[in-house]
Amino acid sequence: MVKEKFDNVYFIEGTSREVLEKVRDLVHEGFELMTHPLGASLRMMFSPCFSVVVKEKQGEFNYFHTEIIESSIEKYNQHMEVREEDVENSKDYAVVDYKLLESALGEINNNAMSF
Repeated sequence: MVKEKFDNVYFIEGTSREVLEKVRDLVHEGFELMTHPLGASLRMMFSPCFSVVVKEKQGEFNYFHTEIIESSIEKYNQHMEVREEDVENSKDYAVVDYKLLESALGEINNNAMSF
């Protein structure tokens, strides 16, 4: 849904781990996180589709964002040792991801988002 509704989307056809790893690579290149890489609930961690908003480097390298993405990958790996992605409900997860992204972009546009 996100790919169809928004411009300027880097779509990754792969696992959630591959998405997190790509976000990590971007952060190491100097991109900054605009949304947290993990979902707000444990259930969303098992989603086969999710969006992370990043922006190009605005100044100094952001080590805090590096810590966030690295710890997010660790948490994801820990949880996925005992569970698998819930591909059976992927259409529902796509709707939730779209709504969460829409909300996050609204917050970003209002300059009210920070972590």
